[in-house]
Amino acid sequence: MINTICYFFSFLVEAMILWQYSSHSFSTRHTPRRKLVVLCSFYFILFCVSLLESMWLNIALYFLLNLIFLATQCYLNWYTAVFHTSILTAVMAMSELIVYGITKRFAPHFLDHDREFYHLLFFSVFSKLIFFAVTYILMHLIKNQKKDAGQYDWSVFLLVFIPLTSIFIMFTFVSIGESVCLPSSLDWMVAVGAFFLLTANLLMFEINRYHQKKNMEFTQMQLLLQKESDSARYYKMLNAQNENQRILIHDIKKHLQSIDMLNEQKEYAKISAYIRQLVLSPDLKECSRLCEHEMLNSILCRYMQQCTDSHITFHADIRSGTTDFIADNDLTSLFCNLLDNAIAAAGIVPDSFIEIHTGKHEKTPFTVITVINSCRKNPFRCKDRQPDANKDGHGFGLKSIRKVVNKYHGNLQMYYNDDMLTFHTIITLKQ
Repeated sequence: MINTICYFFSFLVEAMILWQYSSHSFSTRHTPRRKLVVLCSFYFILFCVSLLESMWLNIALYFLLNLIFLATQCYLNWYTAVFHTSILTAVMAMSELIVYGITKRFAPHFLDHDREFYHLLFFSVFSKLIFFAVTYILMHLIKNQKKDAGQYDWSVFLLVFIPLTSIFIMFTFVSIGESVCLPSSLDWMVAVGAFFLLTANLLMFEINRYHQKKNMEFTQMQLLLQKESDSARYYKMLNAQNENQRILIHDIKKHLQSIDMLNEQKEYAKISAYIRQLVLSPDLKECSRLCEHEMLNSILCRYMQQCTDSHITFHADIRSGTTDFIADNDLTSLFCNLLDNAIAAAGIVPDSFIEIHTGKHEKTPFTVITVINSCRKNPFRCKDRQPDANKDGHGFGLKSIRKVVNKYHGNLQMYYNDDMLTFHTIITLKQ
């Protein structure tokens, strides 16, 4: 009867592993509470059936209930659910076979003695630890369907060292128990120690998942603050523009009187220049809508105001729907760094300009972003043809641009036109 505890413990750990696997890899159809009720119900059925000690029945029911759980609780089609259920079933079965083979090879009598409780408990902990380690690796090899894979941090694989170390420690315990006749009190301590070791592994990975979630929330909060900052600057710029337009409208009578006076003097060239000056005045330019994308529109308007203050001609041609697939944080990193570099280069050139254009190749998933700006000297080094990074660390802007380009499986090309004294940046991104 006491061996029933081992069976209950085994199914409890398997349920926890399935919960982590499904939560990390797939989007959930229902609330966590409903998902937990279904999971507990299924594994209680598995636990009750396991008491019949029919191996093939246990495996078949394990496969069937896990399949139903993944298909009903996660956004998966049936053949994808079958695939992942097959993986979990195979890994679970192989983990127990591996432990059984190891113990029979190095400790032939470990599972004898009518399967003593502490031996069975140790066997369960050892096999479930291997099961957990393998599924953890699978969780991070499978593309996460809830998050963008480009944001993935490969450093999580370093955590695999912890369950592998735990497996080695448990294997050492088995070898010691086979070589030395331990008193029953130490047998219990070893079994309980193995249980706590597995618990520590599960808690550690859950804490790591919690910190990853908090880091993502912090990144989203930073992005929200960036949006609010851009929006505030954008509306402040609109208010300033509206104020300038009201002033111009207020003075329009005086301008008309001046034009009338020039007309009486038949100074037609001066009249033409006067009118052209009024038409080209930045106070009459519409800058509230440079593109349809709200986030990008705020960014471009902010940089256009900087160009106006620095006497840089700014032109933007953003075609509809060309940047919708880019995440807001990537959009901010890409365009802000591009325009920061362009303003820094064009700001020291008389009659400088910046042109930015986005377009899409027809019948292809590729978007092309082109930035052309005035530049006094060639920014490339002679040896490796890479733009210089100054002492203030502005080379990090280019690294950020490359990171976004690589994330969207794109291409980055830059060259300098010596005849026109212009710097060209051409970026191709795949939707």
